[in-house]
Amino acid sequence: MPDVIIRKMVTSIEEIFHEGGPRANTPLKRGYVMAVIENPYAGSYVEDIQPFMEDLKPLGLEMAQKLLAALGVEADQIEGYGKGSIVGVGGELEHGALWHAPGGYAMRGVLGGAKAIVPSSKKVGAAGVRLDVPVTHVDASYVRSHFDSIEVGLNDSPRANEMAVILVMTTGSRVHNRAGGLDAKDIKGEDGLR
Repeated sequence: MPDVIIRKMVTSIEEIFHEGGPRANTPLKRGYVMAVIENPYAGSYVEDIQPFMEDLKPLGLEMAQKLLAALGVEADQIEGYGKGSIVGVGGELEHGALWHAPGGYAMRGVLGGAKAIVPSSKKVGAAGVRLDVPVTHVDASYVRSHFDSIEVGLNDSPRANEMAVILVMTTGSRVHNRAGGLDAKDIKGEDGLR
């Protein structure tokens, strides 16, 4: 199995006090962690790529723990999450799909077994490309107040032989949520949807 070779890791946190409406008493925190890693499959077609998912599991756990620490809150205060990957132009979209299980299960584990599927996005792109990583509520995907996205990217990444793997978390709903739908306080927690 290939080693996971990290070139750089970036963590970014933002605090949102308002979006033009009333100032929130407690700001919404949103953040991401991105690791730029060597893509062991760049440059050629490889049939069996699944073993690299196992290799990515420790990185997923490290990144989830790092992001939670950077947000400065306890795991039960995280209400939204998502994941994504950007594959350099020497790779293929399927390489980015290898991040689904390592990134998602690591985050769900660190957060104490969150029930909702971790939404994701992926793309192939040149260095500097941006990716909108979707966000949903950690326990119920139908909680409309938490539908969001966080734009991520780095000016020099990913290079053609790299990929960037990303985790995102938030501490609540959009700061001026008023679009209706299922409220977080009404989650039944039965199926990860409602």
